[in-house]
Amino acid sequence: MNRERKIETKEVDAATPPPRARVTPETATETFERKRDYLAGFLSGQTPEEPKGGPGSDVQAAVVEVLKSIYDPEIPVDIYELGLIYNVEVSEDGDATITMTLTTPHCPVAESMPQEVELRVLSVPGVRDAVVNLVWDPPWDPSKMSDEARLELGML
Repeated sequence: MNRERKIETKEVDAATPPPRARVTPETATETFERKRDYLAGFLSGQTPEEPKGGPGSDVQAAVVEVLKSIYDPEIPVDIYELGLIYNVEVSEDGDATITMTLTTPHCPVAESMPQEVELRVLSVPGVRDAVVNLVWDPPWDPSKMSDEARLELGML
């Protein structure tokens, strides 16, 4: 009953992260709806038009619009106009890469903000995957704010 168990451990320098899952978006109706003829779309020769990614695309513009809906909890300005978003890239396949920073490394939302950005970007139609890179160089300063943000904060 009180047998001693030996646990073996092994030290490693680093472990490779698992690959990110790729999910094809489907609505609940599409998932649970009975497929009557799976060849109907193929035989008709029509393929659904999906939004195209890439620089300057509608998908990239939609991602920027979604980023403008995320507000800093301490400052009444969205994170895009605040200058926290340094770069938005969307590949032809719909993979979005967001490079962003925070106002300070000790920001209270340092753990939750990147995850919120990733979730919101993943909700954009045409985005297959989203990666948020949090960087501290160059550091954020008020000069990175847009004129709209300065006006909102009474700095103009």
